[in-house]
Amino acid sequence: MAVLRVMFTKSKRNKLAQMLWILNWVSVVMGLVLIILGAFLKMEIRKHSEVMFSRGADSIPHMLLVVGAIACGINLLGSKICHDCSDGQRFTRWRLAMLPYVVCTFFFTFCILAGALMCYTMKGSLEKSLNLGLKRAMSFYKDTDTPGRCFMKKTIDELQFKFHCCGNDGFRDWFEVQWISICYLNLKSKDVQDRLKSNVDGRYLLDAIPFSCCNYNSPRPCIQHQLTNTSAHYNYDYLTEELNHWKTGCRQALLDHYTQIMQSVGLTVLIIWLFEMLPDPELFQQLHFCS
Repeated sequence: MAVLRVMFTKSKRNKLAQMLWILNWVSVVMGLVLIILGAFLKMEIRKHSEVMFSRGADSIPHMLLVVGAIACGINLLGSKICHDCSDGQRFTRWRLAMLPYVVCTFFFTFCILAGALMCYTMKGSLEKSLNLGLKRAMSFYKDTDTPGRCFMKKTIDELQFKFHCCGNDGFRDWFEVQWISICYLNLKSKDVQDRLKSNVDGRYLLDAIPFSCCNYNSPRPCIQHQLTNTSAHYNYDYLTEELNHWKTGCRQALLDHYTQIMQSVGLTVLIIWLFEMLPDPELFQQLHFCS
């Protein structure tokens, strides 16, 4: 950092200002990239917000959007200062603003670094949010005639189809949830009555899975009911059957999906931070001492 008075000729000062003008306009583009990354990440999180317990992950895209907008503003101001540097009279009015500008620039670069680090540290909170959110969403799977929940069956089915997953941690999670609506149960059937009475809270539980859990690579028609009863199906052993349904839980599948996105975004933001750490503030301070 320059701390002593530095003497420049007019031509050298103009060259320094031109270099800084170019750096500032490149930084404006970097700010736009941050805004695009923030908007992209926000849309990706919103796609599956129904299966998240909280929207804590929104803090990262919001921060990127704000930091990107600030980056555009700061660097547009910097390019204006560099443009005025060629005229001694116009540059004089910026002398008092140079030190606050340098301080703001350092604070801004710190915010970029914080945003990059947040992309790598959100995995734990995101996993917890997905775990609770998927449990809640699965419990609403049967509520196809309930306002505010009628879309949840379609959401879960599309999720399991898209990410080749089943349940929260695995297909057995569906054994603990009543996912068939009471509207489609014959309450006069003794089997249905016995199943409802066998649970303290009166749930209709089955060792069965929704059709969206079926692996379409399976050579045989998908077995959805009595999954743990080997004798109920011909030439079937649930312990060795690998292609009947998806084995991966949706929490892990979504976590891997978002982790990959976060790491890519974090790496890009980190590269932008390294670019912003170029000696831009130092050169601006040297401009402040130019004669």
